[in-house]
Amino acid sequence: MNRFRASKFRHTAARLPRREAWIGDVRAGSVASCGNHVKASCRWIAFNADSAGVLGIVPLERRDGDKRTMSQLCCHSDVVTDFDFSPFDQLLLATGSADETVKVWRLPESGQDMPPGAGLTLGPVGCPVDVLQFHPTADGVLASGAGKRATVWDVGRQQSLTDLDSHGDQLQSLSWKQDGRLLGTSCKDKKLRIFDPRASPAASQSVQGHENNKDSRLVWLGASDYLISAGCSQMREREVKLWDTRKFSSATHCLTLDTSPGAAIPLYDADTGLLVLAGKGENLLWCFEASPSQPALSQVSQCLTEGRTRGLALVPKLALDVMACEVLRVLQLTDAFVVPVSYAVPRKSVQEFHEDLFPDCAGTVPAAAAQAWWAGDSRQVEKVSLHPARRPTEAFTSPLVPCAQRADDTAPGTQLPDTCPADADRSEGSGYSSPSSSLASPGSAATSLSASTGPSSGFASSPSQKSLQSILGPSSRFRHAQGTVLHRDSHITNLKGLSLTTPGECDGFCANHQRVALPLLSAGGQIAVLELSKPGRLPDTAVPTIQNGTAVADLSWDPFDARRLAVAGEDAKIQLWRIPEGGLRDTLQEPEAVLRGHTEKIYSVRFHPVAADILVSSSYDMTVRIWELGAGQEVLCLRGHTDQIFSLAWSPDGKKLATVSKDGKLRLYDPRRSPEPEQEGPGPEGSRGARLVWVCGGDYLLVSGFDSRSERRILLYQARDLPAGPLAVLGIDVAPSTLLPFYDEDTGVVFLTGKGDTRVFLYEVTPEPPHFLECNSFTSSDPHKGFLFLRKTECSVREVEFARALRLGQSALEPVAFRVPRVKKEYFQDDIYPPTRVWWEPALGASAWLAGADGQQRHISLRPADMTPVTEAPKEAPARKFVPAAVYLAEKSDEQKKEELLSAMVAKLGNRDDPLPQDSFEGVDEDEWAKYLAQIILVGAQVVGRAFARALRQEFAASRAAADARGRSERPQSAAASRITGISLQEAQQILNVSNLNAEEIQKNYDHLFKVNDKSVGGSFYLQSKVVRAKERLDEEIRIQAQSEKEKGWKAET
Repeated sequence: MNRFRASKFRHTAARLPRREAWIGDVRAGSVASCGNHVKASCRWIAFNADSAGVLGIVPLERRDGDKRTMSQLCCHSDVVTDFDFSPFDQLLLATGSADETVKVWRLPESGQDMPPGAGLTLGPVGCPVDVLQFHPTADGVLASGAGKRATVWDVGRQQSLTDLDSHGDQLQSLSWKQDGRLLGTSCKDKKLRIFDPRASPAASQSVQGHENNKDSRLVWLGASDYLISAGCSQMREREVKLWDTRKFSSATHCLTLDTSPGAAIPLYDADTGLLVLAGKGENLLWCFEASPSQPALSQVSQCLTEGRTRGLALVPKLALDVMACEVLRVLQLTDAFVVPVSYAVPRKSVQEFHEDLFPDCAGTVPAAAAQAWWAGDSRQVEKVSLHPARRPTEAFTSPLVPCAQRADDTAPGTQLPDTCPADADRSEGSGYSSPSSSLASPGSAATSLSASTGPSSGFASSPSQKSLQSILGPSSRFRHAQGTVLHRDSHITNLKGLSLTTPGECDGFCANHQRVALPLLSAGGQIAVLELSKPGRLPDTAVPTIQNGTAVADLSWDPFDARRLAVAGEDAKIQLWRIPEGGLRDTLQEPEAVLRGHTEKIYSVRFHPVAADILVSSSYDMTVRIWELGAGQEVLCLRGHTDQIFSLAWSPDGKKLATVSKDGKLRLYDPRRSPEPEQEGPGPEGSRGARLVWVCGGDYLLVSGFDSRSERRILLYQARDLPAGPLAVLGIDVAPSTLLPFYDEDTGVVFLTGKGDTRVFLYEVTPEPPHFLECNSFTSSDPHKGFLFLRKTECSVREVEFARALRLGQSALEPVAFRVPRVKKEYFQDDIYPPTRVWWEPALGASAWLAGADGQQRHISLRPADMTPVTEAPKEAPARKFVPAAVYLAEKSDEQKKEELLSAMVAKLGNRDDPLPQDSFEGVDEDEWAKYLAQIILVGAQVVGRAFARALRQEFAASRAAADARGRSERPQSAAASRITGISLQEAQQILNVSNLNAEEIQKNYDHLFKVNDKSVGGSFYLQSKVVRAKERLDEEIRIQAQSEKEKGWKAET
């Protein structure tokens, strides 16, 4: 063989389509995973959306020229890390997620709703799923990588066939050989491994791959013994290596690309030998030829794209336009588009099938079932021709997920209807006018709100659903909330010596509606107490402080006594301080009371939300103690913790107490019944810190913490079933500080931020899936050391302010208002302001609560006396969107409108026959000349305006004359039609932008122009009337021409 034989693909060129051919309305997510973020079958395109656990679904091809309909599939409770289409069943999609599960979905035929639930669920596997891929020859075999372990699944039986030996570090990619015998993996430990899963779970071969542990990828060169890896060298240079598995000790060929930081995504087509490479975050596509018969990498082309790559995918061969010599099509996922990039070989004849460019490819009928393959069946998939006339017409349907299956809880053998309508009305009554989608339970299939057990787990959209929210998913009433730092006049500035060493369990400072307490860095545990009613710059001299005597571990104001402050110290004591009326004027050295009982440093202190004089504290001695402040003694001691207690929280009714600790457990106590926890459940995985807060009326617990990869996340638990695990998990970001949650029970909005952050996240929490509805976040210019919220009465309801916070910066304390933009601000927004609970007034005393009594606090309305509720506002008549054409036809003529317009302009400019002011300038005093100069300037403007009006009249007259001239040049009947309609044929064609009298084209342009000139979108009735008259004129001309042709036919017959 001649090693210098020219390749028939050497001139392959990438063709970027016109922008009209791009797939728009895409909101791609920025998911940090090893997946390609976009995949395609012959029917659908799937991509990572910007919401956690959601995939965007769009048809691969347009149907009858219609615009593609974008849909969303809510499939997991955490981010979707990877997904793959079956090579046989074009509607079968497998998804893997950080919620530790793999799910298999059957997508609908085009024009139908998305599935409401997963067909099958595999797992949980014990750690986040990173990568997955279907088997290339057997139906129902799927390989997945999670953490350090790769698993081969029998999807139909929902069980593992084998767990391959553990890798040295996190798995980064896996790839089946095209004949289905071997599986290759790349790992963060820099090694490439080859497995024969049916022979042994141990790797048959391994080799040191790339010297850098950054994201590496591995792909087989078809059914050959060669494979390609993409990674980074020790010098962080991106490189591509070609490996021969028969000589696996070193790479056969190595090609260095560049030093860009983005991970390289390789895509290989076995039929052409073309390899496409793209780096994440870049706009360059490389194309190489990598042929097994000639083991080398030769560059074919480079393509510069407009958008930066977020993901990359190959379109199946059976979906290519072979008659246009398209040998490859790549889908590039950008921030807002999916761009199809076509690779074609230039040929003189592009209207015939070129056998040399398109050899037979693998078909869509599997060679074996999962159990047959596992038993040793290695038959290969039959090849099919790509010739349009010889292609197979019947599509294979996998029995893994029946076509009509709705969810996992369907009983085996149950006959289901052919159609499965989405549960579109499920959210009615909950405050959201959109179909419900779900974030599934990562822990248990028995959870009633889990995606795998009910129809609320998936969100479907179809062209028949007219609501925008039915396409975009559920949305919050507070999604447009805006956080604003109030005017500087309300700030307290020149703060000096603030403590930066408060423990992570402390909020950093505490505040009530009157004053704020700030721990200082100076020795002796000093605390500054500042009055919020006295904003401004603090003096440079020292301010009066509380001398706590030891370093402050946590502090809290009594919600029922604005003058009492509880301070926990590192000396295992709790000191109660009373602030004098009017604020702190002198240094306080003696506390009101001291509570002793803990044997080690105290973590946190919290007052009871309902009963007065009840305080709870947690300590390094692994106990939680409840104190009765009237007697100054401990009354209850809760046990059961085995490690540090991160956070504790009372339920809103004060009956229960929840804790989260470093041992990874969430505990729920009924303190008056037992010192032992009544429930225990799994908490966040990470041991760096956690917080919890009660939400949704005290029926749920929201916990913020970290996962095993140090990503901050929030978890939602059902309080009555903690052992079942979280209902929903949402990843936030990667940052070192623990998220501090604040929940507003009136609106259902939770605010999340950490000490040292610059951003406050807002989510509306709902009992219905998807549980977390994202809202606008608030961003500050510099990091804050603390962020606390004040009571509801501090909000300005006239400005639709639903939350007021205090932000502690480097040297200032700033109030932050969170508002909702509303049109009718003059009305009281009673949908945002329900009666609020007066949590600053106790419902009962300490002795009554300890005796077993429970109380409820009263509620008050925030509505000012002079404001009317928006629900009682007068109803406005809805504007009519579509007005019959007869309305426009009955309006005034164009000439009448022109005259009225000119008359109105002249009336504003003044009458030209009126005497000018300068005619009466005789005898004017010199001191009045300034006034007349201004009049002269005004007169000049009037003169110019009159000249403009005359020019406008002349222009209209010339236009009318030209129209008459054009009318005289037309045929008699056509000219008569022009005079009747007031518009010439040529002018009508120009208005509707048509060159030929094609009725279909005229109607299409008319519909478009009439719509875009609607008054509701910035148009006018005048422009719409012109479009109507142009359409009438062209219709009349078509009628005249048809009549003329008919008359000519009669004359010919006679």
